[in-house]
Amino acid sequence: MSITSPCARRMRCPGAPAAVLVAWCASGCAGTPSPMLPGSEPAAQLANLGWLLTIVGSIVIAVIAVLVLVPALRGWRAGRAGGVPPVHRGDGERWIVIGGIAIPLVILIGVFAVTAATLSRTSHAPQRARFMIEITGHQWWWEVRYPSPDPQQTFTTANEIHIPVGEPIALRLQSADVIHSFWVPQLQGKIDVIPGQTNTFWIRADSAGVYRGQCAEYCGIQHTHMAIQVVAEPRAQFESWVAQQQRPAGAPSDSLASAGRDAFEHQACPLCHAIQGTGAHGRMGPDLTHVASRMMLAAGTIPNTPGHLAGWIMNSQTIKPGNDMPQMYLDGATLHEIMAYLATLH
Repeated sequence: MSITSPCARRMRCPGAPAAVLVAWCASGCAGTPSPMLPGSEPAAQLANLGWLLTIVGSIVIAVIAVLVLVPALRGWRAGRAGGVPPVHRGDGERWIVIGGIAIPLVILIGVFAVTAATLSRTSHAPQRARFMIEITGHQWWWEVRYPSPDPQQTFTTANEIHIPVGEPIALRLQSADVIHSFWVPQLQGKIDVIPGQTNTFWIRADSAGVYRGQCAEYCGIQHTHMAIQVVAEPRAQFESWVAQQQRPAGAPSDSLASAGRDAFEHQACPLCHAIQGTGAHGRMGPDLTHVASRMMLAAGTIPNTPGHLAGWIMNSQTIKPGNDMPQMYLDGATLHEIMAYLATLH
């Protein structure tokens, strides 16, 4: 279901000379996420705007290059012939008015009008969103909360958003510390996440897949390792995922996992992490109630595998220096027990 080959999809963009666009086309084949491989109509409109701006900018650069090189070439040829290139009075003033004021003014007004119209269309959902997701940016991870009128049905996850395909989803974004920027290039544009301010936005995925998002505002030393996965899936599959997330953590099914739950609760883990249905109610770090069902760890830094999880628990600073999780000093047996327990949290 994941999007693994950007070159396999057809780019929707205005036609243009291949020589002008080849560099950007090549960048679109470098791997996801790419704003030039849209997975929704708003992202397609923004991609087309990007192509238009690139084409206009390329034409302007080409024209300026010609206007600079042609007189220079004439002067060079006249110099070699021992003559002086002719100077026509009034040419300078006329070109200043035409090329320096009139033409740039027309281009800038046209570009501004198209950009404003595109941003207006993509900033507002075409229909009412069926539900809202609350997202909080932290250094350096994303807290994702699905509120419900029934508090018992509200749940929180981290660094992974699930949405039904083809439906506009409202987002309410805020920051717990510094300015972040929420951006899923294949689904929407960017929106800042600012301390003390709540911003609203929306996203929609028109086809099933996994779309990688990224913090697009420098927010500290691990800014590049602050990713988020958006999983777009059919409505029935999405509702099944929601039902799973709404359940508290199940009781361990064997003695090793049971010992791991006891070890987890007696270590420093509950001071920062919560596991619904247990005595762990920390809020500083990600909610771990269903951590085993997530694709990635540490906001997209490493895959969610037993080896990576064990390395993260023991010394996360070697993987993501500067994050708030301290080094843990666990013996091998205790780590094995905690790993067995966390593996049951689907």
